[in-house]
Amino acid sequence: GTRGGPGREVFTNALVNNVTNMSLLIGVPTLLWGVARQAKKKNKETKELKRKGKSRAAQQTHELNRLSLLLTLLAVLFFTGAVWALARDGRLDFGDGLVLVGLFLFWQCFHVFEVLKTNVRQNRAFDLFLVMNLALLGVGAYGVYVSTDWLVTWVSSAKTGFISAKYLGWLSGWLMVLPNALLAFYYGWRGKPEVVYTSQVGDGHVCIPLCVGIYALYQPLVVSPLLLHGLLLLGGVTLAHLPFIVALGRLPRFMGWVLVAVYGVFLWRGLPR
Repeated sequence: GTRGGPGREVFTNALVNNVTNMSLLIGVPTLLWGVARQAKKKNKETKELKRKGKSRAAQQTHELNRLSLLLTLLAVLFFTGAVWALARDGRLDFGDGLVLVGLFLFWQCFHVFEVLKTNVRQNRAFDLFLVMNLALLGVGAYGVYVSTDWLVTWVSSAKTGFISAKYLGWLSGWLMVLPNALLAFYYGWRGKPEVVYTSQVGDGHVCIPLCVGIYALYQPLVVSPLLLHGLLLLGGVTLAHLPFIVALGRLPRFMGWVLVAVYGVFLWRGLPR
């Protein structure tokens, strides 16, 4: 935004990041370590917990995780819908950026107050480790900023080929999604689908609306019909998850194939030729 770079690359980055999270990185672990392993692990844990007399607590924890995941999915749906509604006229201006960044800050405040309420109920307080973690997070964030700035400058200098300015939004989106991919495959292998889900869904609250909104604060962002279609696809994929989480608390294996196929269509329709 400060350098006057193309806003469509910011928008493309956010879409590629979010659609990859919500389709490919949930679909593939579901295919590889899907229902069979989850059911086997759940049955084993249930038997062990019953022997220890803790099945009720485990069931309560599972229900709380499911409700939390549903809320997170709904937030992605509402954030995506807000960006789509504001961008239907083909541009996002300063006022739109204020709304989007404000939505993000409200969502973060909601989480902070939830933690504060939990601390009051459990008579806990923040400790020194929180400050240390925040400091480490700041150092890591600066490292990501510097390295990403170098990569963007390098890719932007190339005018031909796949690794070039033409595909900057796509390449940066895939780069940003790599940490999520590692989490998805690791926890899928460990048989913890709820962590696979939360690690992918939560990323959407940063890309959309925050990153798109920040750019719009600097200068108007022109939104093409193709980008609007990408928002509708992201909303549709998010909506498809909801009935399975409500009814089953997990994603059935056949939906893994559907999500991978959706991502293939996204690549075919979206990649510039």
